[in-house]
Amino acid sequence: MRSWKVGTALVGAALAALGAAPASAQTEQFIPHLVYRTGPYAPNGIPFANGVADYYNLLNERDGGINGVKIVFEECETAYATDRGVECYERLKNKGNGAPYFMPLSTGITFALMEKGTADKIPIVTMGYGRSETAAGAFFPYVFPIVGTYWTAADIALKYIGQKEGGIEKLKGKKISLVYHDSPYGREPITLLQARAKDYGYTFDALPVTHPGVEQKATWLQIRRNRPDWVLLWGWGVMNSTAIKEAAAVGYPRDKMIGVWWSGAEPDVEPAGEGAKGYNALMLQHGAGQYAVHRDILKYVYDKGKGAGEKDKVGEVLYNRGLVNAMFSIEALRVAQEKFGKGKPINGEQMQWGLEHLNVTAERIRELGFEGMIGPLKLSCQDHEGAQIGRIHQWDGKKWNIISDFIEADRQYIHKMYEETAKKYAAEKGIQPRDCSKVS
Repeated sequence: MRSWKVGTALVGAALAALGAAPASAQTEQFIPHLVYRTGPYAPNGIPFANGVADYYNLLNERDGGINGVKIVFEECETAYATDRGVECYERLKNKGNGAPYFMPLSTGITFALMEKGTADKIPIVTMGYGRSETAAGAFFPYVFPIVGTYWTAADIALKYIGQKEGGIEKLKGKKISLVYHDSPYGREPITLLQARAKDYGYTFDALPVTHPGVEQKATWLQIRRNRPDWVLLWGWGVMNSTAIKEAAAVGYPRDKMIGVWWSGAEPDVEPAGEGAKGYNALMLQHGAGQYAVHRDILKYVYDKGKGAGEKDKVGEVLYNRGLVNAMFSIEALRVAQEKFGKGKPINGEQMQWGLEHLNVTAERIRELGFEGMIGPLKLSCQDHEGAQIGRIHQWDGKKWNIISDFIEADRQYIHKMYEETAKKYAAEKGIQPRDCSKVS
């Protein structure tokens, strides 16, 4: 584990001696930070982890913390392994005043922590990943797939394909293939894509790729034989660049590929070189680029030598995603402080209330320096997702270019799926859903 703290010499000495910063009961907010800076998924995990770390450090350096409460955060290395993620959770959940939330950055770890977090009353924040039906907050009070689920992502991708084909009705008779990481993450969109195949009349097939995804030749030879009209890519880490390379090798057009938002960052395309030109991916609203918040990070964090990563990487896609994750989580923590006491650390149960009452307006986004990166977000007991929009960006060999307007998933259709699937889960687990009309 790796600890980060901006503070006094005493804390620094403690860090040097113990490798972790003890959290004061009243003046510090402990936050666990699950990361993977090692292993096959490190190229994607590192920029995300750096974005989160830099945002926490920015708040300490510029603002003195959150309403006077300094942030103490501790990294725990999971290497994207579920068992290590669970070990990190158990090790860190009771530190300080208790962990206010966890961000696993892994659907597998999320699956393993959902019930634990609920039992311990600690929110699991899964921005853009995890189990899709957890958006139905009445059934999953402590899981928050904010900004978008994989069913939302798949529906947005299909709508974009419909636009390119001249209308959603033109999907009838088309072939759509999904190349996916053979894990809970990769399998997650299949339910939506199968259901939509019946609605729209396209032929769908799903092609699994074994962890970590470096061997895909057979998969892409199958694609060359089947000649699908479109290929969706649900990969992570080295699997993404390998898929793009193999697509180029078999002559599959990269502009007919659409990656999920975890398959659309710089580490996914740069290793493929010229072969990545024209490749498309979903955006979880934001893409690459620097905004007002980045200027503050460079001034208050990097210019002081406290940056978590390399200065020239600030503003890349996954770095920005880490920033956005940290920002929404901290804003929910602020909401909780408004109710439970400013100037005090927040625990998991209080944080859950803050998340369900989170309402980040356009004005607040401007104040935070995120204007242009992300849109407003409002959560509730019923809705733990809060937004169902995305865009498409395309790699030109050097940078990402936005090539679509915002596309909104079919909210009514997907929320019906959430409810139906959540009810089945609740019946299996003996869960009594909350009456959200009585939650205040």
